[in-house]
Amino acid sequence: MTTAARAPETDGRRRAAASRRRLREAEIIAATRAEFDREGVGEMRIEDIARAVGINRAIVYRVFTGKEELFALTLVSYLDEMHDALVEAAASTTVPADRLTAIVGAFVDYGVAHPAFVDCAQALMRRRGSDLLEEITESALFRLGRAISSCLAILTTALEDGVASGDFTVTGDPTLLANTLYASGLGALQLARVGITVTESTPGVPVVGSITAAQVREHLVASALALAGR
Repeated sequence: MTTAARAPETDGRRRAAASRRRLREAEIIAATRAEFDREGVGEMRIEDIARAVGINRAIVYRVFTGKEELFALTLVSYLDEMHDALVEAAASTTVPADRLTAIVGAFVDYGVAHPAFVDCAQALMRRRGSDLLEEITESALFRLGRAISSCLAILTTALEDGVASGDFTVTGDPTLLANTLYASGLGALQLARVGITVTESTPGVPVVGSITAAQVREHLVASALALAGR
């Protein structure tokens, strides 16, 4: 009887503790995003994040396994936000080529507006999946995978619908193409930030040129349409 009587109270404390943990996690992620947007991913220190939230750095490590997990879940925050932009772009037209153009354009626009998203995504992509499994929890990795796949699903669906309508002739797996476009898109966004190109006018003589975000956007759209067999 005593054990049964205490069970609801114990469950209540557990739910309250879980709620506090989720709130703390959200506060830390928000502070991390703010730090990323202000100082850049490369300059991020756990001490700065803890100070912004008003907690001891040790508490950050109680909520996250380390910097890699904090990076991963901060990237989830960016991806969830970008997902909404991609959904809106995909819904803007039913014409396959225009739909693909809108989705790729929305991706570029978001990346240009949020350079820390690009840095964070590239930092994690440089890690092998097996390494990430050792450094972040399975739950965090699942949330990251779900956030990425939900964005890629929008692009994959647009490609598949274009194939079904006869507008696209994708060679190979549309899912692989969507993943390739995402990876190459991150690299192109970095190029847009740097703003320079390098070519060779004569053998051994490099020439530095310039490139704008608008040019990168145009290139990525054209590449996506070409790869889709448009």
